[in-house]
Amino acid sequence: MARDPADAAHGAEMAGTRRTRPVVTVRPDNMLLEIKHLSKHFGGVMALHDVSLTVADGEIVGLVGDNGAGKSTLIKIISGVLRPDGGSIRLGGQEAALQSPKDAALLGIQTVYQDLALCDNLDVVANMFLGNEQVSGAGPFHLRRLSEVTMEHRAREALRSLKITTLASLRIPVGSLSGGQRQAIAIARAVTRAARLLLLDEPTAALGVAQAETVRRLIGELKSRGIAVVLISHNLEDVFATADRIEVLRLGRNAGNYPAAATTPQEVVAAMTGGRDMSWLR
Repeated sequence: MARDPADAAHGAEMAGTRRTRPVVTVRPDNMLLEIKHLSKHFGGVMALHDVSLTVADGEIVGLVGDNGAGKSTLIKIISGVLRPDGGSIRLGGQEAALQSPKDAALLGIQTVYQDLALCDNLDVVANMFLGNEQVSGAGPFHLRRLSEVTMEHRAREALRSLKITTLASLRIPVGSLSGGQRQAIAIARAVTRAARLLLLDEPTAALGVAQAETVRRLIGELKSRGIAVVLISHNLEDVFATADRIEVLRLGRNAGNYPAAATTPQEVVAAMTGGRDMSWLR
């Protein structure tokens, strides 16, 4: 269930989420994603109108807005699920023709949706290579075998590189893992597929405090590896704890762009709600 913007702002304020770590300096030479004047309509409904967004290498951008703001539509366009009706998308300085999720993946764009797309009955290794299985050999009838040892080794190295150390075994079904562990596996899977830009859709939804903190730490680890992240969340506490910059959408339009360290939850909520006075939260 989506959080009320006022509750989200109050939670972020009470958490004291000002950060002291360095943020990314956005320059023309490190711009990874550049979206200009994007539009998308469904029949007579304008879902996005003249929306622009930039993300630099290694930058964490929080994408926030109330329900119906256009966040999901924008993410589906970036991930190749939907095609825009107007505007341009450039990735690494080049025009990006995103006709399908496969096109996005080939360009280094990976998306972790809220449902994670994990198979509960399969183990950690099988889930990390789902749809991207490693094979070897050529047996009778040109049949090839799964390279179980290779996949397990690569999965273990990927998890270790992201400092994910809470898994007792890589051969247990993911259905038996905690929500935080499942989220970590979904993120690690995206990283193993050469992600340059990772889109995270409500990564801490329905997680406990400790599990949410694990996901935040993991987002910081992605940043340290130079992977850009767009974090879609109703939880402003998470956004202020992790993001370098906050982009606000309202009714399908850009409503504000704020450096996270130089703004407040009240300012962000005011942009989300069309300027409603939130001073009572102070």
